[in-house]
Amino acid sequence: MDLLWQDLHQRDLQIAQLYAILSLRNAVFIVEQNCPYQDLDGQDLAHDNRHIIGQLENKILAYARILTPQDQDSPVIIGRVIIASEARGLNLGYRLMEQCIASCEQFWPGRAMYLSAQAHLEKFYRQLGFHPVTDVYLEDNIPHIGMRHE
Repeated sequence: MDLLWQDLHQRDLQIAQLYAILSLRNAVFIVEQNCPYQDLDGQDLAHDNRHIIGQLENKILAYARILTPQDQDSPVIIGRVIIASEARGLNLGYRLMEQCIASCEQFWPGRAMYLSAQAHLEKFYRQLGFHPVTDVYLEDNIPHIGMRHE
């Protein structure tokens, strides 16, 4: 599957792209996972935040959001990592995370990366160089673990 990958600064998002991103996040994180939470957190169009998009024929199949470090010592935060239900099992997760890591290294060189992973994905993120830095905790009633990449 040959996806078109985009790494966009928040100011470069088009309205239709943002709508498609929010729709995908809603479909998976809220409806599919049956987890009502406030997805719209004010971060999508803030600071130097970036959006990693993998699409095929104008349909977003892979997505992640990268948040600008809060200060000089803070890590870059990767979040909202998502693969559309129809594209799961195609190893797009690895390709998406490779895009995220490359983006972090390009725009915040030498900075550690952090993500709050669903606990059942710990092994997946370990294969990409992340290691646990917290115990398992509940976030929106789903077990998560904090992981860091140096």
